[in-house]
Amino acid sequence: MSRTAPSRRVLILGGTSEARELASALDRAGVDVVTSLAGRTSAPLVPAGAVRVGGFGSPEMLAAWLSEQGVAAVVDATHPFAERISATAVAGCGRAGVPLLRLERAPWREQPGDRWHWVGDLAAAASALPSLGRRIWLTIGRQGVSAFAGVNGCWFLIRSIEPPAPPLPASCEVVLDRGPFTLDGELALIDGHRIDVLLTKESGGAATEAKLQAARLRGLPVVVVERPPARHGAGLSTASAVADATSWTLSVLDRAASPSR
Repeated sequence: MSRTAPSRRVLILGGTSEARELASALDRAGVDVVTSLAGRTSAPLVPAGAVRVGGFGSPEMLAAWLSEQGVAAVVDATHPFAERISATAVAGCGRAGVPLLRLERAPWREQPGDRWHWVGDLAAAASALPSLGRRIWLTIGRQGVSAFAGVNGCWFLIRSIEPPAPPLPASCEVVLDRGPFTLDGELALIDGHRIDVLLTKESGGAATEAKLQAARLRGLPVVVVERPPARHGAGLSTASAVADATSWTLSVLDRAASPSR
């Protein structure tokens, strides 16, 4: 009896530039790649391979989907603040017995000249802002903007890919844009809008790091929302570079293809 060919299908939980880079690398290597997108962006950047839009609902539903689709490995390459899907991935892959890797970009590091103020969440950020400045550049994406609707005496420049849902701050301007951003462009934005405080999540990555460089050059205070606690689970494999995630995935597929001894 001939041996059934092992699956070379890999699920990437995506939505980040790292996820797209990984999908391209695996697609070039002949891997059957499926990238899952949350569907929160109306015009997402489409990665190589197949695309699935929408969440999985629960760990049980994810586990069932993995089994039905014959998925051999999962890479969670979601945003560092996407807590729910990462928790679902750990539990769902555990139920299905599918190897899971967490690909999480390295955090930003403070540099000489930085004036960073760390806070634990958006509510703490809203409380800290009035003591630091009056013209706030808000770069947290469209989710969570409502936390600043009650901040009085401040004007907000809100930059996001999609329009944020109300309520919004009483005094604000919304700019829709997608990175990567340049240092010259960020400096022009700071100067043109007379920004005196930057607010960001500690997302890491090169695509939006220029805003931190611009704030450093202009001597601006930066309110930084800390990442959520690690949710990797016991024994979960992790990587911070796309090349390492590619090697891990190919290694898992190669082991699955090796005849049992």
